Amino acid sequence: MTERVTVKVHEGVADVRLNRPDKLNALDLPTFEALAATGDALAADPSVRAVVLSGEGRAFCAGLDFAAFAAMAEREAAGSSDITGRAPGRITNLGQQAVHTWRELPQPVIAAVHGHALGGGLQIAMGADLRIVAPDTKLSVLEIRWGLVPDMTGTAALIRLVGEDVAKELTFTGRMITGAEAARIGLATRTADDPHAAATELAREIAGNSPDAVRAAKRLLNRAADDDLAGQFSEESRELGALRGTPNQAEAVRAYFEKRPPAFTDPA
Repeated sequence: MTERVTVKVHEGVADVRLNRPDKLNALDLPTFEALAATGDALAADPSVRAVVLSGEGRAFCAGLDFAAFAAMAEREAAGSSDITGRAPGRITNLGQQAVHTWRELPQPVIAAVHGHALGGGLQIAMGADLRIVAPDTKLSVLEIRWGLVPDMTGTAALIRLVGEDVAKELTFTGRMITGAEAARIGLATRTADDPHAAATELAREIAGNSPDAVRAAKRLLNRAADDDLAGQFSEESRELGALRGTPNQAEAVRAYFEKRPPAFTDPA
């Protein structure tokens, strides 16, 4: 599809890969754009019956590219909304659409997760219908480290997958968990030593079923689980915008890179 995301289709299965291995597939603006465009292209391709979503190299996705994050924040402060602005007719902004596109896709999507799935990377995995992870994969709702909140549809997905209390624990602490624990708490569907091979095998099995029935089943199951997503996604953007650039958010970043405990001020 682009340099950032590659797509190969074989016998009804689309092999989609984040393709920034030198950066552990960290997310920048071109990657967000490529993910959203890839979803649109696959949705329009009736020959695709299932999708395997993975990352090249040593990780699924290590989260937001920090340099890209700083640049995007500067553009937003200057009045440009290249990632937080909503396209006409969408309930998502670009960052959210890079994740939500997999839930919107008519075909089932299986994320094959290895190495790291952190912050935005974990949210991308949560956008898939199923997640097969290596037992030693490291996963985290990492946004709290930067004094932020999940803003790529993650708050809605976490509640669906692990329940309210576990979702709050993971979000409030940002603690790292393994693939094995992710499977135990419902964040992952199951583990496999070779997640991509296992995901591909499952995708081929799904692709062998009636595509009409499979697509109808996904629509029904999504409908049963979703409640006012437009409002939830809007609130994600509002809360993130209110946090970005505040003294405590800046202190969270400085403290992390200076390898010291943060000194936060209490809310007014």
